[in-house]
Amino acid sequence: MRNDKKKENQYRVNEQIRAREVRVVSDGESSVMPLRQALDLARQEGVDLVEISPNAQPPVCRLIDYSKFLYQQKKRQKEMKAKQVKVEVKEIRFGPQTGENDYNFKLKHAKEFLEEGNKVRAFVFFRGRSILFKEQGEVLLLRFANDLEEYGKVEQLPALEGKKMAIIMSPKKAGVAKKSQQKMDREKREAEAKETARQQKEASAVENGLLANAKISSDALERLKEQE
Repeated sequence: MRNDKKKENQYRVNEQIRAREVRVVSDGESSVMPLRQALDLARQEGVDLVEISPNAQPPVCRLIDYSKFLYQQKKRQKEMKAKQVKVEVKEIRFGPQTGENDYNFKLKHAKEFLEEGNKVRAFVFFRGRSILFKEQGEVLLLRFANDLEEYGKVEQLPALEGKKMAIIMSPKKAGVAKKSQQKMDREKREAEAKETARQQKEASAVENGLLANAKISSDALERLKEQE
């Protein structure tokens, strides 16, 4: 309630306005006039004179019902807040000797997190003497970043924090993600293989059709001979 009261008091209304003259905005039009004239105009229209830009020269005021004005302000702020994307940091934990299946499983989740607009903090946790394998952990995290280059960018390179070595990735903007050369080459090979298979299928169909026609012609010739 106190915050709402404070927001309401941040605007000067009617006799609270101190300027000698103001710029009155109403229905897309504006005009500069003495404050007294602006107040008379507000009373004639049955609305309030609300100072919306006090630092302008002269201050800008609007002719509107003050309660309606506050409602519009709150509604606009609510809409802006709803549009703001809340970025969360999702954590993914590895061991220094993580298996391939476990790695791929976590990689899949990391892709989903980045696509949803969240950051990913992946770390390798070293227990006891496993800290001797910190180089192995660094290699794993760099591989992880490389496999996610289409979905995110590295915000923090692998860094050792006590018993953890962590890397942080932030999501790429929609439509900006670039395909890796490896994926582009793979897609090209797949497209070429599909095209080759299609051509072979068409050639096979043509060949089968020719053989069928040749068989029909041969059968017809045999029948003619028998009739003679």
